Amino acid sequence: MHDDIDPSVPLVRVIGGLSVHYGGRRLPLPPGSHRLLAYLALHPGGVDRRRAAGALWPTVDDGRAAGNLRSALWRLQQVGCPLVLAEQSALGLRDGVEVDIARLEAWATRILSGLATPGDLAVDPGPIAELELLPGWYEDWVLSVRERLHLRLLHALEELSLQLRRSGRPSAAVEAVHVAVLAEPLRESGQRALIEAHQAAGNWVAARRQYDSFRSILRREIGVEPSAELTAVATAPRPWRVRLPLPRRGAPER
Repeated sequence: MHDDIDPSVPLVRVIGGLSVHYGGRRLPLPPGSHRLLAYLALHPGGVDRRRAAGALWPTVDDGRAAGNLRSALWRLQQVGCPLVLAEQSALGLRDGVEVDIARLEAWATRILSGLATPGDLAVDPGPIAELELLPGWYEDWVLSVRERLHLRLLHALEELSLQLRRSGRPSAAVEAVHVAVLAEPLRESGQRALIEAHQAAGNWVAARRQYDSFRSILRREIGVEPSAELTAVATAPRPWRVRLPLPRRGAPER
């Protein structure tokens, strides 16, 4: 997920804030165009014009909302690169316009579908957990996508940990799921993935400590116990290798 996009391709960023990049530089966005651009970036399949106007200007009548939409479209045409395709009843970003959230979701899809590349598995999990969609925006259409993206990334980090364990990299598996647990400490699936990653790395004391900490948090916050399945995983006896006795010195071999 590195920034290897061709600078000749317009890039709309919504992770960490709204911006447009084109030709190797960041373009200034005209006042009054930000919300429309963000809305289209979060709806890659395109949107109905009336629906967009109603979502972006919900406190005014339909005629005023339609006028505001036309004004915002005109302002976006002043950005300096083609971004929006406006038809009679529909709006959307033009083909070829990249959106950073699409690349992030593509990574998560490859991880969750079992089609991850070596590069996907090598992604640093720390920055992923810190990603925030349009920070400071509290419109309903932003909050719903933000929550969906957050949950999807948590799923992906848990699955990343599992795949790293299967590939013989338990320490990396611990790191990957640890950031997910920090983001959602009450999520049992993440706690189980972290406990199993510690066990795979041979850190059985750390695994039990993690379980005990999670159990304390659950009791304190919501007054429940971990599931029986998690308890069985965390309290399973550590497997020991069976060592055959060495033959006594001088004993005849058979």
